[in-house]
Amino acid sequence: MRKLIFGMNVTVDGYIAAPGDDLGWSGGEGPDSSPSDELFQWWSDRVAATGLALYGRKLWEAMSSHWPTADQQPGAAPAAIEFAGRWRDMPKVVFSSTISTVGWNARLVTGDAVAEITRLKADDGGPMDICGATLAAAAMRAGLIDEYLLVTHPALVGGGTPFFTALDNWVNLTLVETRTFPGGVVLTRYETRR
Repeated sequence: MRKLIFGMNVTVDGYIAAPGDDLGWSGGEGPDSSPSDELFQWWSDRVAATGLALYGRKLWEAMSSHWPTADQQPGAAPAAIEFAGRWRDMPKVVFSSTISTVGWNARLVTGDAVAEITRLKADDGGPMDICGATLAAAAMRAGLIDEYLLVTHPALVGGGTPFFTALDNWVNLTLVETRTFPGGVVLTRYETRR
């Protein structure tokens, strides 16, 4: 059985994006991003270790608009070149009922996301990362997430897209790792207690 992991950059007050999908507090994800080199490398290594990435439409569109060709941009940094190659090579499933095609080692699922994630979890293979708030919320409510990675940035944004969704039942967690990155960014990794 595969492990399902939900991890994202998050503000101290629990948002993965400020109002208007503003990611400026995190260093962003585009060509002008500025997370620390150490944090960027950590995310890149996560991509390299991911057996399968599950994307919702919104985050898929953001990532696929930049990373497939980021290594071909003039002056691309070695870390960005490495990340772009890892991202293209990583197998991906995109869940959406509004787009019709995907590329870059991805396949599209237009049906029941929870049913497909449940099926994928039952397969053998490396860990799966779930990417995107709406998709993760559905998996969270269904009790499918095995591990949470919160990369907390020292910012309060007061609203936006929350990391956690409303739940019908409590989920008990066990802290398994903490790590500090430059700029006061802190990783906390929790496993779901079953």
